[in-house]
Amino acid sequence: MGNHTIVTTFLLWGFSSFPELQNLLFVVVLLSHASILLANASIMVAIKLNHNLHTPMYFFLFALSFSETCTTMVILPRMLVDLVSKSKAISLPECATQMFFFFGLGGNNCLLSAMSYDRYTAIQNPLHYPILMTQKICLQLIIASGVLGFSVSLCIVITIFSLSFCNSNIIQHFFCDIDPVVSLACNLTFYRKVILFALTAFVLVGSFLFIMISYVFIVTVVMKMPSAKGRYKTFSTCSSHFTVVFIHYGFACFVYLRPKDSYSFRDNTSLLLAVTYTILTPLLNPIIYSLRNKGMQTALRKDIGNVIRFFPKMINKRVQKI
Repeated sequence: MGNHTIVTTFLLWGFSSFPELQNLLFVVVLLSHASILLANASIMVAIKLNHNLHTPMYFFLFALSFSETCTTMVILPRMLVDLVSKSKAISLPECATQMFFFFGLGGNNCLLSAMSYDRYTAIQNPLHYPILMTQKICLQLIIASGVLGFSVSLCIVITIFSLSFCNSNIIQHFFCDIDPVVSLACNLTFYRKVILFALTAFVLVGSFLFIMISYVFIVTVVMKMPSAKGRYKTFSTCSSHFTVVFIHYGFACFVYLRPKDSYSFRDNTSLLLAVTYTILTPLLNPIIYSLRNKGMQTALRKDIGNVIRFFPKMINKRVQKI
């Protein structure tokens, strides 16, 4: 290693170049975090309380909302602390743990693949759909998605944190992401680069191809439908999922699969992209599913109405006791 100093602690320096915006960023991130939690919690509660939503499609949506909630809990609370704290230090084990859970929980690619398979099965075999997509099978698909996501995440973390980090300990990012951490390694080889690229490509490209193949079959089946109304209804059912897929894969592929020589986390554009896929995407997903799904809209209106009626009744009971 020569005269290299081995690094044991990193500094998350993402927004430190904007000291005058720290308070504003804190408020924006806090409101965004609260909105993400509220939106996803509303979807999960609506699915849980409304029996007409106890179908495979909403079962997967519940799992997606839960995954999005946990993913933001890994990143945003730490980000809020760093925005108001002078010390932005994070140890190597903490950094590795954050990266592991971010990619494990944030690996919604496999879950989105399962959702596309569910839509294809519902459209291709509507009569056998209840048999082909039972609650047990849905649970198995969700567990398989989680196991695959965390397995790939573990491989990524082991590959990165078996490297030696020397000289600089400043991560030009607001969380422990792959490229900003790898850029600090002093013994990164071409072989390690290939492994990291293959792991990310396996999850992103593999699941994306599966989703696209599913949608090709879906479009083929839908175009054979004699009724224009039936075609419109089927496409509208799939539109929410496809929109989420487009947003999720668009940002993920742009960040993790583009050539590294042309991409650096030292510029503001890179931070903006990171904010988009850690904050904006989890916030958009529940909004898209709520706005484009009549069943979800009806369930949310019903639950909100129940909450509004609950509080006056509770107040009246307390007044009567007094």
